[in-house]
Amino acid sequence: MINATLDFSGLLDLSADLELLSKAENRKVMRDATRAGATIMREEVKSRAPKLTGKLARNVVVITQRDRDGGISSGVHIRGQGPTVGQSDSKMKTSSKRNAYYWRFQELGTSKTPAVPFVRPAFDATVDIATEAAYRRANQAIDEVLSK
Repeated sequence: MINATLDFSGLLDLSADLELLSKAENRKVMRDATRAGATIMREEVKSRAPKLTGKLARNVVVITQRDRDGGISSGVHIRGQGPTVGQSDSKMKTSSKRNAYYWRFQELGTSKTPAVPFVRPAFDATVDIATEAAYRRANQAIDEVLSK
């Protein structure tokens, strides 16, 4: 699993603006910002995904959730990679249009087939662009809230 964290505390102007917002407004700003970065990564993963049937690319999605400590996180997920809200992998048929479980075999390889990674190269190619997009969207969302 690729794990990247954006920490806005280092940007004094942005962190000061976030302190002015209420909890709900702060969550909305962070949700918008993290989704903006994750969306850029999703598009890159989709463009690099193997195109045999197109099922893999159709199952690359952005998921946003709240952490235990109240923080917001967004990430790129491939449906069928594990249990999600309301369903488990054991109940999902392999023939389902929403189950691209085989992505990991292509990304990591198996004992019989070599790895053909597409997720990690997509992450490496877009991490700076996605970070910049998240900062831009956070500033824009803060301006929208403060202009009310």
